[in-house]
Amino acid sequence: MMYPTIEELTKGKFNRYELVVGVAKCARIVTDEYVAMRNKAQKRIDNRETDKSLFSQIDPEYRDQKAVRIAISKMVEGRFEMAREEEN
Repeated sequence: MMYPTIEELTKGKFNRYELVVGVAKCARIVTDEYVAMRNKAQKRIDNRETDKSLFSQIDPEYRDQKAVRIAISKMVEGRFEMAREEEN
């Protein structure tokens, strides 16, 4: 059994399709954040502003986990919430 369950993620408000779309959108945001962190770290290295490795400059949450897993974690923690278009 996978944790968290679909029912825990949707809270009965969304169907599975909406959940997949929501997680995919959040995963895209996570990926963009990772790319921004990596570019910033690479720029520091190129400008010789730091002697740390590229790997050590990236947030451990982002470098050690897949984007979808991070997106699901953010949904469980409440840092990312799903909403329908007509609700915005």
